[in-house]
Amino acid sequence: MKLLLPALPIILGFLLDCAVGDPYSLPHPIRLIGKLISALEGFVRRRFSDLRRGGVFLGLTVVILSTAAPLCALIICYRIHILLGLAAETVLCCYMLAARCLCNESMKVCKAAENGDTEAARSAVSMIVGRDTAVLDRDGIIRAAVETVAENASDGVTAPLFFMGLGGAVGGFFYKSVNTMDSMIGYTDEKYADIGRFAAKLDDVLNFIPSRLTALLMAATAPLFGLDGRNSLRIWKRDRRNHASPNSAQTESACAGALHLRLAGDAWYFGKLHKKPYIGDDDRPIEPGDIRRANRLMYGASVLMLLLSAAARCLMIGGLL
Repeated sequence: MKLLLPALPIILGFLLDCAVGDPYSLPHPIRLIGKLISALEGFVRRRFSDLRRGGVFLGLTVVILSTAAPLCALIICYRIHILLGLAAETVLCCYMLAARCLCNESMKVCKAAENGDTEAARSAVSMIVGRDTAVLDRDGIIRAAVETVAENASDGVTAPLFFMGLGGAVGGFFYKSVNTMDSMIGYTDEKYADIGRFAAKLDDVLNFIPSRLTALLMAATAPLFGLDGRNSLRIWKRDRRNHASPNSAQTESACAGALHLRLAGDAWYFGKLHKKPYIGDDDRPIEPGDIRRANRLMYGASVLMLLLSAAARCLMIGGLL
């Protein structure tokens, strides 16, 4: 049991997230990080004439504060009592994961589509995607939900687990601080191209290994759910670069191959059409149940990443003791 102690907060945090998800009524560390980013963005725009340098200052400040705060809190808790430290780190690990939330929100789309309520499905998918949903038909709504589950399986679950394996809850906070910055300011439009450049590039670097590993884990678990692992690998090898981001198409292509679907393609954002390549083959019509299948892939890959991260944490801490 002592050998498993370093990995216990990661394991319990994952199980806690699967059981209860994010408590919407309580303050969430990610929202606090978001407020910090917004405040620093205003400061940088006022004080820096060179927004690229300002973006580096913003990024480093957010990362340092977002990792120092949980590190100091955990040091204090562990010094008071190991059980208090384990409990606190478990809660912090849970906060860094979004498996239950991602599943719950995407399944709202699935259930509405299964009931034939396209407008309810459109409203539900608008809560989890950044694209314009008014132009989507029923199949487009379902496809958007599947793509969101596939892409966020890495950003929201497996990548945080990967960094928890390297640094516990603090490693998870380090990753999520960068990922949150990218989601808020990591755009290429005129407003954010300079100030968000550092955050976007750092996010690309941090996600390079986790996104590819998650795609492979999806392919590995696909047969367990009656899906096509061999085709998942084939489509991943072929279409993993079919995205402006070096990482986003990794899990989308693995999911598209496992489900024998064609994902991605052109999409509208803020009233402007963005031309995008397709991912996967149009082997069959998409259906609401594909959202459920994508969630199974997400959970399957997450469990495997949990095992890898727990093993890495035990080996790292065991080697230091």
